[in-house]
Amino acid sequence: MKTVCNFCKTEYSIDGATSGPVRCAVCGYVWNVTHAPRRGAVLTLFAAMCAALAALVFAAAVMITNHNSAKKMRQPLVVRVTDTRTAPDAVGVPRFIVTGVVENKSDEIYGAPDLVAISYDANGTVIGRQKFIPSATLIDAGTSVPFSQVLTSPADKVKKIMVKFSTQGE
Repeated sequence: MKTVCNFCKTEYSIDGATSGPVRCAVCGYVWNVTHAPRRGAVLTLFAAMCAALAALVFAAAVMITNHNSAKKMRQPLVVRVTDTRTAPDAVGVPRFIVTGVVENKSDEIYGAPDLVAISYDANGTVIGRQKFIPSATLIDAGTSVPFSQVLTSPADKVKKIMVKFSTQGE
């Protein structure tokens, strides 16, 4: 171990086990030599294990997040409109009738969510929203469920119709 006299700056090499007061051979100045605490192998091993554990937790969190976001990105159910036509209602006002299917493109059974038909005018402004339920509550894997709905918006104002899954609040 190296030590330096604080007064005359003479350098000394001393035994690593030496600790306590030391007298300079050149100027006679006395100072205390203390050893820096050594980090033991146990502490180094503990720190390495903590770092490895943190890396594993981080990797698991990333994998779970990616798995969940990949699940959300898949669209197992798809709404497809197959026909729109007009027919007069009971008082003779022409109304649109929208027919289509909800398809289950997955390998699992899914509950059929509510649907909403949105009617737009020539300017693209929403003029009507109508929530309805498909004909079945469960859709088997790889199958489809038909729907048919008479819209309440008068047919003469409607220029575009879109059917989608209902979200909360619709």
